[in-house]
Amino acid sequence: MSNQIIKKSKGFNDDVLWSNLKEGDEKSFSILFERYYKDLICYGNSLSPFSEKVQDCVQDVFADVWVYRNSLQDNVVVKAYLLSSVRKRIARLFERDHIFRKTTSTEAIEFLFDFSIENELVEDEVTAERVLYLNKLLNDLPPRQKEALYLRYHQGLSVEQIAELLDVNYQSANNLLYRALLSLRKEWKGSIPLILLISSSVL
Repeated sequence: MSNQIIKKSKGFNDDVLWSNLKEGDEKSFSILFERYYKDLICYGNSLSPFSEKVQDCVQDVFADVWVYRNSLQDNVVVKAYLLSSVRKRIARLFERDHIFRKTTSTEAIEFLFDFSIENELVEDEVTAERVLYLNKLLNDLPPRQKEALYLRYHQGLSVEQIAELLDVNYQSANNLLYRALLSLRKEWKGSIPLILLISSSVL
């Protein structure tokens, strides 16, 4: 790549960066690393309480991407691919450490993310009380439903991508989202849209 192209590479979309990476462009690799490292760490920490091991897993995923770049698929959704790779690597780590029985599935991983609505979205005391209750409802959802919501509204994945990441079919992934939202909508009567609150919640 020329210096002019490299200077503009921050504006490149993931497809361009991925293609450049596959051709050995270190700058494109670095941009993807910087773009998604925090998201992958956040997701990894929701799957494992061992933060140092999560960091190792995320770094190993990026290392593998670079080392095996010549064999990477051309058409991938980069963010979904990286999230899935982190999940699989953490599952292998758990298996190695005998945290759960030997399995080729990642289903045994428990989702640990805690939803917490940001205070600045709260309009009044009544709404604040409702939001506290909504936090509880979110965090009391079954782990798979919580993870599906997180991937859909925090990481922006499609239902198809969530299905692939969780190793389930499309209908199962759609059901996880539907049941979670149905459960929440039965209880939420606030003036702030439910989806806005879920999307803006933080650790």
